[in-house]
Amino acid sequence: MKEYLLLFWNESGDGQYQIDPEKMKEGMAAWQSWIGNIAMKGNLVSTKPINWEGATVKNTGTDLMPAIEEGKMVTGYMICKATNLEEVSEWAQTCPILHSPQGFTEIREIAPFEI
Repeated sequence: MKEYLLLFWNESGDGQYQIDPEKMKEGMAAWQSWIGNIAMKGNLVSTKPINWEGATVKNTGTDLMPAIEEGKMVTGYMICKATNLEEVSEWAQTCPILHSPQGFTEIREIAPFEI
């Protein structure tokens, strides 16, 4: 099996996530169920939400804020195991991030690193 990184993108706010805390609580059951289904299959490696605070380090200096692209930013991640990209894409089609109008999931295969 290969490992895949799923990056959960959503709207960014001004110093905070755009989503209302009450809506976040309501959506937690959907996230727990979605992640639980992947975990029960033995495919979950790790998953966590990401705090809004962060830094972006470039060769021109450091910005004390996370990377934001077109009003969107990474809000969480998952590392999972799957046979192929198509399998992970099927899971992503039912991801709760899609309930948010601007939400989407980026999927990247983790390359084996050998020295």
